[in-house]
Amino acid sequence: MSPSLPGREQGESLSAFPFDRLDFIYMPSRDVVADGAYFTEILGGRIVFAIEAMGTRVSMIELTGQPPHILLTDHLEGDRPILIFKVKDLKGSLASLERRGWKRERSFEIPYGPCCSFMTPGGHRIAVYQLTRPEVDHHFEGRRDF
Repeated sequence: MSPSLPGREQGESLSAFPFDRLDFIYMPSRDVVADGAYFTEILGGRIVFAIEAMGTRVSMIELTGQPPHILLTDHLEGDRPILIFKVKDLKGSLASLERRGWKRERSFEIPYGPCCSFMTPGGHRIAVYQLTRPEVDHHFEGRRDF
């Protein structure tokens, strides 16, 4: 029997969560190059890609063999990261969240597919996305613009 958690109906199982897994931690960076060097040289991570486009730098860092991966970027406002969760069905996951009282905020596209981000009442930043373009990993891997 699954434990009962706040915001869940009696008997609703943990599998009812709309999230599959945490794929990315999207982190603001004042200096993507310096932060990338620290994550690789000191923490032992691997730069998957380092892209500069439209005045923005983004670098993906792997610290483990599986997600979540770190995305360092200089265009993200604020000090808090965005936790980006993969879902099987974005539309269904958003509907499930809305039934729990979540309020829809901003929808957009990321390279991997459609995404929706929001802020919790406590100021935590979360996004959910549906993987519709799995080939993106191979397209960006190894790219080093900086």
